[in-house]
Amino acid sequence: MQIAIVGLAASGKTTVFNTLTRGHAETGGYGALTLNVGVVKVPDDRLDRLAEIFKPKKVVHADVTYVDLPAPPASHEGHVGTEELPAEHLARLRESDALLHVVRAFDDPSVPHPEGSVDPARDVERLDLEFILADLAIVERRLERLGTAGRHGTPAEREANEREEAILERLKVELEVGRPIRDAGLAEDEAKAIRGFRFLTEKPVLVLLNVGEGDPSAAALVERIGASYDHRSAMVEGLSAKIEMELGELEPDEAAAFMAELGIAESGLERVIRLSYRLLGLISFLTAGPDEVRAWPVPDGSTAVDAAAAIHTDLAKGFIRAEVVAYEDLVALGSTAEARRHGRLRSEGRTYRVRDGDVIEILFSR
Repeated sequence: MQIAIVGLAASGKTTVFNTLTRGHAETGGYGALTLNVGVVKVPDDRLDRLAEIFKPKKVVHADVTYVDLPAPPASHEGHVGTEELPAEHLARLRESDALLHVVRAFDDPSVPHPEGSVDPARDVERLDLEFILADLAIVERRLERLGTAGRHGTPAEREANEREEAILERLKVELEVGRPIRDAGLAEDEAKAIRGFRFLTEKPVLVLLNVGEGDPSAAALVERIGASYDHRSAMVEGLSAKIEMELGELEPDEAAAFMAELGIAESGLERVIRLSYRLLGLISFLTAGPDEVRAWPVPDGSTAVDAAAAIHTDLAKGFIRAEVVAYEDLVALGSTAEARRHGRLRSEGRTYRVRDGDVIEILFSR
């Protein structure tokens, strides 16, 4: 899973990147073309508990790659801002599974806002517009090609081109009135037909309001922006990146005491990861044994065969059955053998729908 961290200059997105990755990327570049990449282990206390039971040689967490990207230049007549980003940056942006949009919601006279004032609603709309213009440019270019070359080819190719053209014409209307593609309500087959374009406004987005330290109006601001940002596959949350980065520099015990003093129930890293999972519709199933305890992220609704494929394609090809026990039952009973003896370990077939926290062993023919 790769998430692109985006935001306008001076929004604090690199500070958010450092918070999530426990990194030390230089902040204060204010729009510099630096690209930062970090891989984060997804916190999951269940793995620690399973490790106590199975004493494995290693514990492997699911991970998330965060890419901190520079703000795109503002679009102007004949030029789309995002397309002026370096090719590597634009590729990273389009290849990401979701967007983490950091929006400035803090006052700091030492770091003036480029627009002269702090206005989160304005800044959300500004970057959204840049992404809409980027997608619209792609749609228009493709429609132009389909209008000529799309009329040629075999009957099957012409039919496919006509279907693609109809979908793109529909999206063009949405984009021209300022609506993101994620709001278009595409059917599964329609979304599949345009998947190769990697449209920016089709991606799920978590709008993260970077609020000031101890700001008493932060909760109300998050609620207000969240109510107005009424889009599909979108969430709005608040976080003080400055506080969270300070927490990340403390020892665990000191951080826990500081969080208790500030009334913070969970770290920003844990909260953003949890929200990212929810945004992408992901769950984690687990595998456990003497060699390895591991978390595997899969889309909610995945079957036992999908879970097998996530581990290795050979397991899916030779799938016989899945031995499944709920994490809570396994921990309560203390071992796989006891779970089997108490009837908590089940044999499930190919179409079994995997649940979050299922501990699974795949039986397969070689």
